[in-house]
Amino acid sequence: MPIRATKRGDARTPLHGEWDVLVCGASFAGLTVARELARTSARVLIVDRYEIGERQTSACAAPTEWLEHLGLLDAVQQTFGELVVHVPGRTLRWPLPFTFSTFDYRSICALLREHSEGSAQFETATIKGPPTRTGFTVHTDRGDLSAPLIVDAMGWRRILGAGANVQPPNARLSRGLEVHPIDPHPPSTDLELWIDPKYVRRGYSWSFPADGELRVGVGSFDPHDHVKEPTLQARRRRRRRGRALAGQLDPAPAATGGRGRDLLRWRLRRPLPADDRGGHPAGVLLRPRARARARRRRRGPRDA
Repeated sequence: MPIRATKRGDARTPLHGEWDVLVCGASFAGLTVARELARTSARVLIVDRYEIGERQTSACAAPTEWLEHLGLLDAVQQTFGELVVHVPGRTLRWPLPFTFSTFDYRSICALLREHSEGSAQFETATIKGPPTRTGFTVHTDRGDLSAPLIVDAMGWRRILGAGANVQPPNARLSRGLEVHPIDPHPPSTDLELWIDPKYVRRGYSWSFPADGELRVGVGSFDPHDHVKEPTLQARRRRRRRGRALAGQLDPAPAATGGRGRDLLRWRLRRPLPADDRGGHPAGVLLRPRARARARRRRRGPRDA
């Protein structure tokens, strides 16, 4: 949970004035705009309801090359060269034409802010309404702010748009929700997507590891479909998949470097009985299944 750092009470002083550029929203879009304007002499004000990086409102991963060009590699948590896609009854693994990285949201916002600090002012303020703005003046709980150029970087809410603010399900907007459970199981190395109507009819769910944490979410392209319950379902699916197997596993062979037990648990991803029908130890049943999965996934003899 984020630590609420937003100004309250006496610290929330009145705020009025005029700037050259008013940026509403301090996530990726707003902070990047302010960063680019740092090269000019423009007077820039960034406003957001929360402190920078206090509450995540954007994605958790991006192509590594983008992060490199923006000077944000210090925020990277885990990098992937392959994409695993699960469809009903089948799993596909594809090499990516570029690497993809998960990152820490607070860190990346702080780095973007550093690039514009000194040239852009930041204040916490909540935009209120209706109306949220009148011409080139935006109304906030701390006062009216004006600028000839107003940047609406507040995402899908579009509260500064002209006309009635239409929201889902009437608005043709996609929906998405993501949770970040701590992964108690062996660290995952796979960037995974599920395209399966049992989770969401028109969309997909994902599981992105991030240095011991896991980002699990669901995105729907149909604004009529809610994503909260599918996201919780995807989280439960991930927990079941990482659960320890019933029965005893063979000791890890030397070639696995002592990780054979965890690798078998991770590959099989479901509980098995302690004994097979012939009364043999579970290891007799587990070994051929683990090898078959390793061959299908082209992971080589080390995992087998």
